[in-house]
Amino acid sequence: MSRRRKLSDDDLAVWREVSASVRRTAPLPKSMRAHEKPSEGPQPQQDFAPDALAPPVPPFRLGERSKAPRGPATTSAPAIESRLRAAPVTMDAKAHRRMVRGKLRPEAKIDLHGMTLSAAHPVLVSFILRAASDGKRLVLVVTGKGRDRPGDGPIPVRRGILRHQVPDWLRLPPLGPVVQQITPAHERHGGSGAYYVYLARTRG
Repeated sequence: MSRRRKLSDDDLAVWREVSASVRRTAPLPKSMRAHEKPSEGPQPQQDFAPDALAPPVPPFRLGERSKAPRGPATTSAPAIESRLRAAPVTMDAKAHRRMVRGKLRPEAKIDLHGMTLSAAHPVLVSFILRAASDGKRLVLVVTGKGRDRPGDGPIPVRRGILRHQVPDWLRLPPLGPVVQQITPAHERHGGSGAYYVYLARTRG
């Protein structure tokens, strides 16, 4: 059996440089540990354990409905309609009372029911701008109430997407400057599936 060779001072210096630059995966031999000096520099940062940060995954069965908490609910149609009813009255107050009671007859009507967003938007813009240029004051925009339940596809489909989107379109350019008031229609004119749109008087 061969004798273990004793490391020289130069060998020990080289070993310290190498051992300081690599990550140790096993304890050093006793012959090496005896010559090491405690490190005075900053200690290397320890690896974090992902399992300590992530919550444990609860057990589940294949095909079982997810029990994960849902995100914040989007604004519902009743909430949008309540907000429109509570909006400041910017038109003649007497005419507004008659309008919300269904006693004003719309001078024009457009039905967007069944259209996609991309198809409905240009149709609505054209209708409103034409009605305003013709001097009409009250028009009816029918959106429909939407389907009774979401679709069965992998991506949820918001119920009554036009019902949600049309009020925003009416407030934004190019329609915002010509729209004076928006409110849900009376039952005799479609109820919650339609909106009264009162147009500003255009300068002739």
